[in-house]
Amino acid sequence: MRWWLVVASLWLLAALTVPSVQARNRPRTKDSAPHRGKRRRDGNGHGGARGKQPKPLGFRPVPGPSILVEPEQNQGQTFFLESYKDIEGHHSSYNVIPVPDDPDKPLTPLTPEEIQRILRHEEEEHRREEERLRKKDEEKKKRRKQRKEQEERQRNIVEEKRRAAEEALRLQLEKEEEEWRKQIEELERRRQEQEEEQRRKVAAEREAREKERKLEEEMRQKEATLREELLAFNEEKEVQQEGEEEEEEVWLRGDVFQMLPKEPEEPDLIPSPIPRPPAAAEEEVEKMEAEEDEVEGGEAGVNSRGLPPGCDIFDVTLTCDNAKLTYFPPLSIPELKSLSLEGNNITSIPANAFNGIPKLEWINLKKNKLTSAGIDATALQGLKMLRRLYLDDNLLETVPNLPPTLEELKISENGLNGIHKNSFKGLSSLITLELEGNLLSEGNVDPLAFTPLIQLSYLRLGRNHFRTVPQGLPMSLQELYLENNLIEEISEAAFNQSQSLNVISLRHNRLDETRIAPLAWFNHRNLESLDLSNNQFYLVPSYLPLSLVHLVLVGNNIERIPGFVFAHMNPGLEYLYLSYNKLDGEGVEPESFFGSFNSMVELCLDHNQLITIPSGINEMTNLHFLRLNNNKIRSIPDDSICPPEHSGDATLVALRLENNYINPVKVSPTAFSCVRSSSSVILKPQKSK
Repeated sequence: MRWWLVVASLWLLAALTVPSVQARNRPRTKDSAPHRGKRRRDGNGHGGARGKQPKPLGFRPVPGPSILVEPEQNQGQTFFLESYKDIEGHHSSYNVIPVPDDPDKPLTPLTPEEIQRILRHEEEEHRREEERLRKKDEEKKKRRKQRKEQEERQRNIVEEKRRAAEEALRLQLEKEEEEWRKQIEELERRRQEQEEEQRRKVAAEREAREKERKLEEEMRQKEATLREELLAFNEEKEVQQEGEEEEEEVWLRGDVFQMLPKEPEEPDLIPSPIPRPPAAAEEEVEKMEAEEDEVEGGEAGVNSRGLPPGCDIFDVTLTCDNAKLTYFPPLSIPELKSLSLEGNNITSIPANAFNGIPKLEWINLKKNKLTSAGIDATALQGLKMLRRLYLDDNLLETVPNLPPTLEELKISENGLNGIHKNSFKGLSSLITLELEGNLLSEGNVDPLAFTPLIQLSYLRLGRNHFRTVPQGLPMSLQELYLENNLIEEISEAAFNQSQSLNVISLRHNRLDETRIAPLAWFNHRNLESLDLSNNQFYLVPSYLPLSLVHLVLVGNNIERIPGFVFAHMNPGLEYLYLSYNKLDGEGVEPESFFGSFNSMVELCLDHNQLITIPSGINEMTNLHFLRLNNNKIRSIPDDSICPPEHSGDATLVALRLENNYINPVKVSPTAFSCVRSSSSVILKPQKSK
């Protein structure tokens, strides 16, 4: 055993001494110095400055136990990995020995503890790096999932609205078709009855012959009268179908702006009517309820909940409308979801008002006397499930603090005098917002006020004091209502951020065709409905949206429809309302309706000054409703409404020509060959010449 130790010692001494002597005796050439200087300049040598990184460790095998090197404690040194052979000549282990840059310095091998510490340090760094990368990937996946869920919710909302609109239109069409069918059947039955009666009277006249010649003449006159009455009856039926006040009623099926009432009803949110027992049994019911309250200790009965007089509860809905309340009632009904306090005199909402009803989803506080100072800043914050809040017809001056779960907010008919940057902070789920009838204008609405509303699709700002379209409208906005303001101009950037707009209503403002920028909405691919009625237009405006389907220009001063004004639209304009304007004989050019011949469904030119049927109407192959009443038309040529030699299916469902100067006797039957039914044509009454 001792001889083995002697051999190992000699071998180790030779391995340490020979390289040092060789290094000391090695001649230094001229090329070596620049090379070493270059390495140091590049930051790779000992003491290099680039990146402040230490010089990589060098290793050389020498006999000894297997150990690793810890660079942090041996910077600036080179290490030799020593090895030795066992008796059989195999390398059994290695030793790591630091080699200093200066050959004269002694070599000091690292201890196993230091090497193990270096190894553990490197493994810990590697593990931390892997953990960081794993967390980063998880965050990315989470954000991607949230974004997909948000997009899916938005698509579901849009799809649901589209299906509801299609279903409403389908039901309306079915209802109208059923009414027309019933009218036709009724008219046919009456006609048959009239003919039967006529045959009986003719037989009676033949029996009387000479004695009743005078009566025969009277009967002929009576027959003519009956025919006129039958025609008048048909006309009355059509008038009843379209409205009892025909002079003021101008809307038809295609008017999307009339489909949405001022305040849409929501059957799923409006409290159900409270069923009341018969008058004779009310006392008995009250007695039974009192007995139940006594048995249950006053925990389940309605009276045990301390409801104010005039309040009714049914299931999870509490109604206290018009109960003359002057304070917010203290309630403790944890399962309550709907609360209606409309039509009271409530002036304030304390901080703990909703502590006993934390699950509310719908609150109706319309027509009270709430003020901004009267609503505690934390009153509504605790309602984590609130979806809809109605605050119309109050005395609010600012928007109160609202919970982030809100989806529908109505604060119309108040005294809001401004919307600040943080008024809607956190309301990322809000879809419907109504702020009509306030004191808002472009001067007191911050351009960043709507930024948090990333899902807002329905916005009403009517009956305010805006002179321009408010800035900063949300990108998600689909319907915008700005009627009854003071808007005089629409700039080119007014709707740049809201490329999803589908409906814009600007009726009852101060716009004319010269104050609308050419590219204000020209390239909007989703804008289908535009209401510009009751403004100051003298011409149908140019550069209308490419995808426009509904255009309402009722109640302006329009004198002319320029040629090719609708030619750029795709697929084409379907509903055009130009009632109550100043169109005359020269106001409609042959090319005025170019581009809409195959798409036009409803055309209203009533209450103008037309003296002839406008050219181009007979080329509209899909026209269903046509209004030309209350003009100055004197004649109807054969091919002015229907195309020449029309032989296809009848497309016109309703045609109104009353209150003109037309002589019905002089109208050729072929003039209405494209009308579905003769009863669909209204020719009477006419004005006297």
